[in-house]
Amino acid sequence: MGEKELMDQEEIFSKVLRAGRRTYFFDVRSTKAGDYYLTVTESKKFTHDDGSFHYKKHKIYLYKEDFSAFKNNLDEMMSYIIEEKGSEVISERHQKDFKREEDVLVENNVTDTAKDSFTDISFDDI
Repeated sequence: MGEKELMDQEEIFSKVLRAGRRTYFFDVRSTKAGDYYLTVTESKKFTHDDGSFHYKKHKIYLYKEDFSAFKNNLDEMMSYIIEEKGSEVISERHQKDFKREEDVLVENNVTDTAKDSFTDISFDDI
């Protein structure tokens, strides 16, 4: 039996999560002894200048004896992030129309000297 056939035979249950350029595959597989384990694969698509592309994959194997500790750590880390930063994504760089401050200054013809020479004036000064 070939490697591909063996892998298909081991696969019991699968779910896919698409997240932008990344895709996550969650696969329940079977050991030779008939027990189950989980693989989580991150696949990320990269496009070359000529239009061709390739995928980079990273995989973790998670066995039943580690499920509880793994889940506890994952829950703790995710809760920490939500408590510290909230659930809203705050990274502007992930937005399609994101522009760096330098790009905006160039578009508005603001040079470094003009930016540095700006003076705050309050209505109390008038």
